[in-house]
Amino acid sequence: MGEPLRIGMVGAGKISGAYLDTLGRLDTVRLTAVTDLDPDRAKEAAVRASDEVSVAASVLDLAARDDVDAVLNLTVPAAHAGVALVALSMGKHVYGEKPLAATREEAASVLAAARAGGLRVGCAPDTVLGTGTQTARQAVDDGLIGRPVAATAFMTTAGHERWHPDPEFYYRPGGGPLLDMGPYYLSALVHLLGPVVRVTGAASRPRAEREIGSGPRAGERFPVEVDTHVTGVLEHAGGALSTLVMSFDIHAARLPRIEVHGTEGSLSVPDPNGFEGPVAVHRGSGWEAVPASAGYQGGGRGTGLADLADALAEGRPHRASAELAHHVLDVMLTLLDAAHSGRCLTVATTCERPEAVGTH
Repeated sequence: MGEPLRIGMVGAGKISGAYLDTLGRLDTVRLTAVTDLDPDRAKEAAVRASDEVSVAASVLDLAARDDVDAVLNLTVPAAHAGVALVALSMGKHVYGEKPLAATREEAASVLAAARAGGLRVGCAPDTVLGTGTQTARQAVDDGLIGRPVAATAFMTTAGHERWHPDPEFYYRPGGGPLLDMGPYYLSALVHLLGPVVRVTGAASRPRAEREIGSGPRAGERFPVEVDTHVTGVLEHAGGALSTLVMSFDIHAARLPRIEVHGTEGSLSVPDPNGFEGPVAVHRGSGWEAVPASAGYQGGGRGTGLADLADALAEGRPHRASAELAHHVLDVMLTLLDAAHSGRCLTVATTCERPEAVGTH
């Protein structure tokens, strides 16, 4: 085993805790520096990680450090592209939270900068590399349900403001249920069924304001700037049709997370926002459990970064790639365009179906 990939973390907000938990138990990556707009929060993250982790004064300062090989970008969606471009300009690889960027143009600029510099860009979600989605993918690839013809994907909640103490960014451009949670579901669908070629849909914004439900700012109201209920139909390159519902306007539901239906049976796929979960198949005589047979076992946020580090060492493509994230972003934005125009639209981008994860 070579030297671990040295990581500089930008952003020490709520999601950073999950990454710190994972990075602390991985041998192929090592956190060396952290920065945040709030210096105290950066210090807390550094102390939690290790006595050897330094606090950088800014993104530029962090990206310029000799002990940083890759930048872990955990900023809000609107800042994803800007931070990535700074890191790439300093010759650093990048792995970021989803979405890759807030616009197609920003995403394209990140990919172009990476290509120009011969650098890697990875992007969450990496949950789909866990045993849940990967076991389901192996079942599809093994023909357990015959030829896939359809899928359903549902994410329903009353809104993140109920639990998040600073939820405004979920309701600004780059947020909303589709851009926030859609990457999990769409990345899983691409793993299961391949890229998307056409979309149609509808979207709504029932409430102009939301109220913070927890934390020191509970009771404060803020404006909603994005659609909060989105539904669509996706046509995959292989011909399968996926029905998608992403909503911050549903208080309770008994809908499955993802199901894939084929000519010989149906497959129940666990929540793509998690690394594990039960997989089941129905081929005419009731649901049967499918034992975990593929994927990174015990995965956590940051598994995709470890896969990127391994890919660099092995000279292979990394699975949680910017190309996949770019396609997923384009699918989401095209779906919103279709919803607002009332038309069926072609998705301009495509991507390779990521390499399956064997048993790890």
